[in-house]
Amino acid sequence: MFLGTYTPRLDEKGRLILPAKYRDELGNGLVLTRGQERCIYVFSAREFERVHEQMQAAPLSSRQARDYIRVFLSGASDEMPDKQGRVTIPPPLRQYAGLDREVTVIGAGNRAEIWDSTSWNSYLEEREQSFSETDEEIIPGLF
Repeated sequence: MFLGTYTPRLDEKGRLILPAKYRDELGNGLVLTRGQERCIYVFSAREFERVHEQMQAAPLSSRQARDYIRVFLSGASDEMPDKQGRVTIPPPLRQYAGLDREVTVIGAGNRAEIWDSTSWNSYLEEREQSFSETDEEIIPGLF
């Protein structure tokens, strides 16, 4: 499970050092793809296969499902971290997420997310009030 918040920097080649806690899960390969809210989703290769299987269950007749799958998969890139735990983020994904040098990597359970740090801080600030107001109807049985 991916947890926590980290603030590594992108180097001049567009590489990111993966948080040490994530390296065991991602060391044998990972998939980067467009995430919602203009972040990059980071899946282990195994988890990405599971997500893809779920997508295949969507009805081909659903335009919304076809559109989502096209955008999601067309931006996907399978990557292998180097011996230092660095992974290169392809230029189209860096552009999609507006990444420069300052990035934030967050754990989101079955995936990690890479955000431009300014965008993440704005997102978090905007969502904290609604987080405080979340009730059992949103996530049944949570508390």
